[in-house]
Amino acid sequence: MRYLSNSAHDQERMLKEMGLASVEALFSGIPEEIRLQKPLDLPAALSEPELLQRFSAYEKRNAHGILSFLGGGVYYHHIPTVIDSLISRAEFFTSYTPYQPEIAQGTLQAIYEFQTFMCQLTGMEVSNASLYDGSTALTEAVLMASRLTRKSRFLVASTLHPEYRAVAETYSRSLGLRLESVDFLENGTIDRDRLEQIIGNDTAAIVVQCPNFFGSVEPLRELADLAHRADALLVVAVAEALSMGILQAPGPAGADIVCGEVQSLGIPPSFGGPYAGFLTTREKYLRNMPGRLVGQTVDADGKRGFVLTLSTREQHIRREKATSNICTNQSLYALMAAIYCSLLGKSGIREVAVQNVAKTQYALAQLRRSSELEILFEGPRFNEFVVRFPSGLASAMARCEAAGIVPGLSLQRYYSTLPDSLLISVTETKSRADIDRLAEALISN
Repeated sequence: MRYLSNSAHDQERMLKEMGLASVEALFSGIPEEIRLQKPLDLPAALSEPELLQRFSAYEKRNAHGILSFLGGGVYYHHIPTVIDSLISRAEFFTSYTPYQPEIAQGTLQAIYEFQTFMCQLTGMEVSNASLYDGSTALTEAVLMASRLTRKSRFLVASTLHPEYRAVAETYSRSLGLRLESVDFLENGTIDRDRLEQIIGNDTAAIVVQCPNFFGSVEPLRELADLAHRADALLVVAVAEALSMGILQAPGPAGADIVCGEVQSLGIPPSFGGPYAGFLTTREKYLRNMPGRLVGQTVDADGKRGFVLTLSTREQHIRREKATSNICTNQSLYALMAAIYCSLLGKSGIREVAVQNVAKTQYALAQLRRSSELEILFEGPRFNEFVVRFPSGLASAMARCEAAGIVPGLSLQRYYSTLPDSLLISVTETKSRADIDRLAEALISN
């Protein structure tokens, strides 16, 4: 929609309706000392053709044809073209949160299907309607665990996504929660011996990510047993949802709350968002879930219908009884994830996951041929791995830049103990030739 400003005649009519003589009189209630007394320092207005030319020039400054192996919580996966077509339907694309939800049966059914897929993927019993993203989902899971256990101490794996940890720590400072970091072993998974030493009756939950930030698979069954012996919960974050197509689901492994990000299920990276978070749990914890939950029912005529079964948010109930101050859900992006899951189905999601594993293994085999680098954290992994360059990372990065390749994410920004180390992500979108190009650029000889 193009912007059409009010004409002088329109302004005059509106002022007359308000009983005012001028626009200046409209703002007379604002104290003089806080009013801006000069025009804003803005460039001159552009015509529409000039504005289009300006943005076209900006677009040409973007990098093109870059081969990227970035991961770290945001992944490049094939997105079926039908997703964009379906979510562009006006009833989905332009709809806002349903304040009279039972009227919006299409929206409620879409959310219900998303919840169903999340339960199937995670192996849990109930799911909410989605949250903002993986980091807020993790934080809400921590808050939920504190409510359930009436405890405030959390043992958090240092291999949890650093940005997820940062969001949770920001919340914890104002809510009186204690988040204690637990370091990782040589295989890249949480130090279970250290956990056994420090866990106690005051522990609300063990919090891990699986696959973790390094791509390593955490031993969830052992962690669940350890947590439950201490009368604590196990919270599992999943940043790469496609991993659940091949790994054992966190629910059957003993997790109490499973949360994370669905970006890899049909949502493009989009320079960092927006995305959609998810949170699933056991039915006995239902009333402590944050956000919304859509349920299925039948109407007076026995026809299938959908209702907003749970909405324990401060817009609907007393603030002190609300389980979350997140007052909405990412329904459009949840819909994208639901369409993706319905298109691929159980076998299709598994096939994509298998391709991720196979191509990651091929990349590892190519890089292991070189003595210039070291593969860290041997063990089960999913589509990500860490490579260390003992002689320094700078020269390898320079070669990759010259070849038009973003080889991965430097870990020193997040882990001072991992200098000259690179987190590399290989998904089904990378061909054998792409992986060979990466290996050639990373290896100097």
